[in-house]
Amino acid sequence: MYFCGISGESPQDPVISAKSGHVYERRLILKYITDNGTEPLTGDKLEESDLLTIKANPKAAPPRPPTATSIPTLLHSLQSEWDALVLETFALRQQYNNTRQELSYALYAQDAASRVIARLIRERDAAREALSNVQATLGVTSAPANGGDVDMAEEGGEGAPQEGVLPKEIVDRIDKTQQALSATRKKRKVPAGYTSVAGVKTFTAKHTIPSLHSPSPAGINSIALSRLNPGQFVTGGNDKIVQLYDRGTDKVLATLKGHTKRVNQVAFREHEGDPTLVLSAGADKVAKVWAHDEASGEYQPRATIRTHKSDLTGVVVHPTSALVILSSLDRTYSLHSLSDFAQVYHSAPSEDPFTALGVHPDGALLALGTQTSKIQICDVRSGEVAAYITPPEATTGPFSVNTLSFSENGYHLLAPDSSSSVAIWDLRKMKAAHSIALNESFKVNKVLYDWSAHYFGVAGNEGVRLYAHKTWEELIRLDDVADVTDIVFGEEGREIWATSGREVRIWGVPE
Repeated sequence: MYFCGISGESPQDPVISAKSGHVYERRLILKYITDNGTEPLTGDKLEESDLLTIKANPKAAPPRPPTATSIPTLLHSLQSEWDALVLETFALRQQYNNTRQELSYALYAQDAASRVIARLIRERDAAREALSNVQATLGVTSAPANGGDVDMAEEGGEGAPQEGVLPKEIVDRIDKTQQALSATRKKRKVPAGYTSVAGVKTFTAKHTIPSLHSPSPAGINSIALSRLNPGQFVTGGNDKIVQLYDRGTDKVLATLKGHTKRVNQVAFREHEGDPTLVLSAGADKVAKVWAHDEASGEYQPRATIRTHKSDLTGVVVHPTSALVILSSLDRTYSLHSLSDFAQVYHSAPSEDPFTALGVHPDGALLALGTQTSKIQICDVRSGEVAAYITPPEATTGPFSVNTLSFSENGYHLLAPDSSSSVAIWDLRKMKAAHSIALNESFKVNKVLYDWSAHYFGVAGNEGVRLYAHKTWEELIRLDDVADVTDIVFGEEGREIWATSGREVRIWGVPE
């Protein structure tokens, strides 16, 4: 008994391949040769002349021809469909076996590549460590390559300035910036068309941008608006991602990765003549810097700053636009150049961890919030503590000053003076000009002065509230959103943006 190598059934008209010795049904093998020109089982070239008819003896009685049935046309059609199905099944079986072999090879190659990459990373890290040791021996600090992601040394690294004072050229630049900004600030007038206190009272909901960042872990911690490209903003979230978004097109322009824990703070550096930078500070003790590439329009990684030993709680661009300031729970703050991202100053450890960071509009002073209710006012140029601001002891005991904001005129500092109230401190007298009590259940997450210093916002778990400066009148409550983590004022004070969960909510003057 013979069986066809294609259909697996006993052939009615058997033939045998002279090249391989395999048996086939004549009509099936002829169709296969016509379509492919090869033998099905071996893949060798095969022609009709290579087929030999098998003669059986005694001859079996052949089946009745289809024409002898009552429905010959139907049977012929079914037979043709069956032949096509058998051929297709055979081809699929061959393709399946080939695909399995290719997949096995691809998985093997991927595993080998992963092992090679892991080995190269280990070798790279070992080479960096060896280079650092050589530089320490020679007293040399390497310069960062243009366009590269510079991995800055940790605190205590070789060649990095530690406790002390800033280099003279940087102090001179800060002094020059302070003099210029101070002179301008004293003569500054609020531009025509800037939103007034009366306009703030009319704020209504204008837009909601949902589903930003990943749903697990969900939450946006910080937002910064672009000054040069209104409508574009950057956010940092619990998902370790920094996202750049365009409100006009409702599209994510860039997803910037690199942090290994949540991103606590984000900021823009936009200065004429310099590339736009996006900066972030995370709970992984790392600050990241990305630069905008004019040619491609994308943001490329430029530096990774590993100066601190605990969570970073603040990242602020200095008014010179040449420095970035970082604060940390390790009880120190540091200054870094935005040209080569080198550390230029690192403060001595304070008594308390720093939980918030702000820079004076003139650039000469820093305000640092702590976990023990105190605020340190430091001179940027010398690193000395100029003053301590200590609110009256709250009935609930010490609290964490997790946010603060200088007024643009430089005279006042806005910060919590308890877990559910905020105070406006007069920096000329170093005492509280006024304190605003909120609900006992209100938890302050963010305070912010607008550019005109005519009003300010307070955000927390019960929404956003806007107050007038000097009169301390509550202008409006935006309580249609809860658990607000950050706020920022829009162009000319016409809008206020807030982050809550995975959303960015926008209120503003009605059109």
